[in-house]
Amino acid sequence: MTPMAPARTSAASTAPGPKLGLRERKKIKTRQAIRHAAYRLFSEQGYDATPVEQIAEAAEVSPSTVFRYFPTKEDIVLTDEYDPLMEAELRKRPAGEPPLESIRYVMLETLRTYLAQEQDEMAIRAKLVMDVPAIRARMFESNAATGRMLCGVLAERTGRPADDLELRVFSAAVLGSLQEAMLHWVESGRTEDMAVVIDRSLGVLSRGLTL
Repeated sequence: MTPMAPARTSAASTAPGPKLGLRERKKIKTRQAIRHAAYRLFSEQGYDATPVEQIAEAAEVSPSTVFRYFPTKEDIVLTDEYDPLMEAELRKRPAGEPPLESIRYVMLETLRTYLAQEQDEMAIRAKLVMDVPAIRARMFESNAATGRMLCGVLAERTGRPADDLELRVFSAAVLGSLQEAMLHWVESGRTEDMAVVIDRSLGVLSRGLTL
């Protein structure tokens, strides 16, 4: 994705499966328009120098609309529509498939489908995470929400309670590996295919953390 690509629906609205209603599609387009405007402004003048009011003006919405979709400015960077898609796709995987293989398959299929459209914006996002302390601090809460989603799906597959320690450690390890893969991809100058980097990262977990 480019820093200011035309607003479009996300993977959640274009992936195979039940079609979203008009209202939900409009919400996704609004979120994307706000995010694209924010990334363009962040790239041009810096994160700290870009107020939410300016983002709202660039996205042609009100500041209250921005905050309705993104409670904080940091959430514009950290929030996307992929958690519901991942959750739905994970539930479609064979019950007997090892959980890590299910996650690996879903992540790689999602990346291969949408990376060509969105890799520039993903790079901006990762760079902001690296450079802006406020975003890194907020990311803990964002990852916690994704972790709870993973724990919920894995609890259904394994029969364990959703707050099981092993499930929480497993989910945290998966999210940590994905985060490090993204940062490595940006720090290395995006010379490798991101899907390959993600696959390598999850491969470390599949080997049982052996080196």
